[in-house]
Amino acid sequence: MPEVKEDRTPLFHRRSCVALSLLVLLSFLLRAEPAVAQAGRAEPFGDFGELTVIGTVEPNVRKATAIVNGDIITDTDVDQRLNLVLAANQNRVSEQERQILRLQVLRNLIDEKLQIQEAAEHDVTVSDAEVDQAYARIAQNFRQTPEQFAEFLRRNGSSPTSMKQQIKSELAWSRLLRKRVEPFIAVGDEEVQAVLAKLEQAKGKDEYRVGEIFLSATAEEMPRALADAQRIVQAIRSGASFVAYARQFSEASTAALGGDLGWVLAEQLNPAIAPVVTAMARGTVSDPVPVSGGVMIVALIDKRQVLSADPADAILSMKQISIRLPEGTTEAEARALAARMQERTRSMGGCGRAEDVARELDGEVVSNDAVRLGDLPGPLQEIIRNLPIGGATPAFGSQRDGLRVLILCGRDDPPATAGLPSFEAVYAQMNDERVNSQARRYLRDLRRDAVIDYR
Repeated sequence: MPEVKEDRTPLFHRRSCVALSLLVLLSFLLRAEPAVAQAGRAEPFGDFGELTVIGTVEPNVRKATAIVNGDIITDTDVDQRLNLVLAANQNRVSEQERQILRLQVLRNLIDEKLQIQEAAEHDVTVSDAEVDQAYARIAQNFRQTPEQFAEFLRRNGSSPTSMKQQIKSELAWSRLLRKRVEPFIAVGDEEVQAVLAKLEQAKGKDEYRVGEIFLSATAEEMPRALADAQRIVQAIRSGASFVAYARQFSEASTAALGGDLGWVLAEQLNPAIAPVVTAMARGTVSDPVPVSGGVMIVALIDKRQVLSADPADAILSMKQISIRLPEGTTEAEARALAARMQERTRSMGGCGRAEDVARELDGEVVSNDAVRLGDLPGPLQEIIRNLPIGGATPAFGSQRDGLRVLILCGRDDPPATAGLPSFEAVYAQMNDERVNSQARRYLRDLRRDAVIDYR
């Protein structure tokens, strides 16, 4: 691997859980019409008579879209990965935009082939059993068996094969970096102590939880990258998932986390990005920003003060009463039911009678004693922040999800002040930053030297 020079890149966290990295995209999928399986072609072995197929038939492999150092990427591979992105975008894309997304998906699949090939070149392997275990963990996160999860993917136009290919490439690339890059990364104790000292000095300053999408580009490729980035921004501002787009298209290592950089100070960000982030409002997405080596899109997820208590870290004990709406329920009927639900929950005297009220309303109760306030949707955060113990939210919901009310049973507020991160945590973060900076260059070198035949 060629020697590389370190540049200034955002500070971010890396986590090893592949299941989480895939979950961030899948959690945004909407229901789709089941994919139609294509029948296989019988071989000329005589008369089979009346044939019954037992098992699952994956869609047929069709023509090659690209050949990467001899390995084929079919149009089926591209379609199945593209369908995940389209579902996350609620399928609200024009035909022109669909073709652009298809090209971006193809670039991602090419990178996956290069990563797997390079891993194999250096005797880094990933067994089928390991891939199956990661796949099963993802299914478990959806409270499904692997078989149920496979059907879920097919309903959204993808397949278990496509998902397992993505798992395999992530595992292989991560192991290759540990073998070929991490041993040559050095982080000095004095560097870690300097960061801790800066954090102590920054106590009370604003820090930001930032999401990023990074598209690499040379000077010649910059116009294309800016145009691609602008289309992504428009899609996200129109309601598409930032997490899903980051997961599929970002070339930063944070793509595995849906682009989440974690909490950072402005001083820790790329100099071109810092003034953009500090001027943003919570929940907004920036315009594309040219940076060294490409283009970046940032989202401001949240904002707080360094080493100060964050009200969003309060842990809540809650109960939810939910009522299903029969098909065909009119808006007037739903509003009347919501008013009745709200009246009963506000006068029931706390969580102890939640089950009784649910039975009266023909509803269900779900309890959760570990809800972080900051993980709730923004409007609910503002309501619950000011609720007394035993208080209930207004009714909310939809025809598909039914009506729901949350009741606050208890609250554990965070400590008045937060402590400094540990030496080990800062060391790991700095090490990850440098590994990932070199990993991007490693992948660019692989792209440069690859023989790719587009069909």
